[in-house]
Amino acid sequence: MPVRLSDADLAARLAEGAGEILNGIRHRDLLDGRVVGDVGDMLAQAWISTVLRVHRPHDAVLSEEAEDVGDRSTTSRVWIIDPLDGTNEFSLGTDNWAVHVALAVDGDPEVAAVSLPAQGELFRSDTVDEVTGPLTGRLAVSRYGHSYHSAAVADRLRMGAVQIGSAGAKAMAVVRGDVDAYVHSGGQYEWDNCAPVGVALAAGLHCSRIDGRPITYNNPQPYMPDFVICRSEIADAVLDALSTPW
Repeated sequence: MPVRLSDADLAARLAEGAGEILNGIRHRDLLDGRVVGDVGDMLAQAWISTVLRVHRPHDAVLSEEAEDVGDRSTTSRVWIIDPLDGTNEFSLGTDNWAVHVALAVDGDPEVAAVSLPAQGELFRSDTVDEVTGPLTGRLAVSRYGHSYHSAAVADRLRMGAVQIGSAGAKAMAVVRGDVDAYVHSGGQYEWDNCAPVGVALAAGLHCSRIDGRPITYNNPQPYMPDFVICRSEIADAVLDALSTPW
């Protein structure tokens, strides 16, 4: 029988283990480009789904790379997974990609782990430190630059932009204290941000939709059009800027 792990330990080991697999796939550049991204998505998903079947056979699973497991409408416990967040960054050989593993209970990300394997970092909602220290005056944006809403926040709060690849890497930059905010309004899915939001909430950060509504997970349609993660000290100012971006 497998060792009984707590939900937090299982999430962390899934994020860390999938990261090790993904680092191995990029070993010595034997594969590159789209091929390495496709293989990474497939193998990380296969490993995570197999581990969950063994250790949490009665839980539902929502993942970017697989069909839903279980009936999400009738269970309170749903694992929300992105086995490779930032496939393009992974394929390009950058360090800004992540693995997301979260357990949503009754719509809230109760347990979360985000690994940044190429950077050797693992963030757990049960052990992450609260974000403190001086504000940086910076916010994370896509490597393609600002969205309309992030530009409004940057302009109103006089914040500089830091270009970062994947959603998980952007969110963990706020958790790490490298930037003060991450504003997204271009559309995502629940697997893109559930684990990052779970870690960010545990670190004492403000997380909401850009209109200030709470973020909820395990919705029938997992599309998530927008959200904001930011330091609590500037949350009111960020939401005010987002309420009237024009």
